[in-house]
Amino acid sequence: MAIRTFTSESVTEGHPDKMCDQISDAILDAHLAQDPGARVACETVTTTGLIMLMGEISSSARVDAQRIARDVALDIGYNDPKVGLDGETCAVFVAMDEQSPDIAMGVNAALEGRAAGEKDIGAGDQGMMFGYACDETAAYMPMPIELAHNISREFAALRKSGKMPFLRPDGKSQVTVRYEDDVPAHIDSVVVSMQHDADIALADLQAAIRAEVVQLLPKELIDDKTVYFINPTGRFVVGGPHGDSGLTGRKIIVDTYGGYAAHGGGAFSGKDPTKVDRSGSYIARYMAKNLVVAGLAKRCQIEIAYAIGVAQPVSVLVDTYGTGIVSDDELCAIVRKTFDLRPAAIIERLNLRRPIYRQTAAYGHFGRTDLSLPWENADAVDALKKA
Repeated sequence: MAIRTFTSESVTEGHPDKMCDQISDAILDAHLAQDPGARVACETVTTTGLIMLMGEISSSARVDAQRIARDVALDIGYNDPKVGLDGETCAVFVAMDEQSPDIAMGVNAALEGRAAGEKDIGAGDQGMMFGYACDETAAYMPMPIELAHNISREFAALRKSGKMPFLRPDGKSQVTVRYEDDVPAHIDSVVVSMQHDADIALADLQAAIRAEVVQLLPKELIDDKTVYFINPTGRFVVGGPHGDSGLTGRKIIVDTYGGYAAHGGGAFSGKDPTKVDRSGSYIARYMAKNLVVAGLAKRCQIEIAYAIGVAQPVSVLVDTYGTGIVSDDELCAIVRKTFDLRPAAIIERLNLRRPIYRQTAAYGHFGRTDLSLPWENADAVDALKKA
């Protein structure tokens, strides 16, 4: 019997990096709501008392980026310097410019002289993207990252509902799962570190958090050998942007598969869907999930790669780790025949030119049973089975 362990991490929406992701995607959403063709590449930085917005945006929308940044911070719970930031009074600097003409040329060139509706829009950048799915959870996600996200999301909800008023916005979770012959067999350890008020006793904090964590874990996978580390340093009062700086795109493994599968070269947040870092990763997940739901493999990772300004991918790779019912080469041929992987076709198929992105910027972009996301649909199963 083959035994291995795997660990994945999640962070709460109040983690400084995740706050930056949410601000960048909220600005993207605001532009797409008014101008579906907007080209957006927005980066956010935060530190003590400061939010800075940078990037390149070409859009006809009229957007108050400073107000959006403040509102996101406040919505997360940063409404007092004592918790790490006050979104209403902190400094917000905006340094935005139009998209570089050299970058825009890669997307625009393919549109010149073409009729409306043509899909030969060139990729907005070069790069490789990965999508993954497996049948070990109902969401077709690896169990470690799914459980870690569930923990982080639940404690944010408990804080916001007032059931745990001693919690503050920042926090992390981590879950280690033991696999036996590639099947989850036991949860070996859980690590939870939540920012908290200074006046709560450590023992009370640890007991309250542990009681909730146990309820979130599959009962059949925990026992007296499962180890819990709850705020193991003993104190986590200083947090948020006051405790650590934040930056868009610095939690990319949290965004995808928790390290269980590969990640491409770029982040997602703040980028409109002509950037294949985002749309390519979404279609790769969509294809991998549909292959697994169709019963053509138990695990599947798909890589696609693009050249800037070129519509068709330069490569497509399917890897089922030996679980496919036919060869990976055959599945790759089926994928290429079934799915149009030109960026414009991806955008159309998944309806990506709309304001749906801020909701993805915390607790992962994939396997979200709490959201309705087009790349999570299993509506290509019949076509794949037929192929």
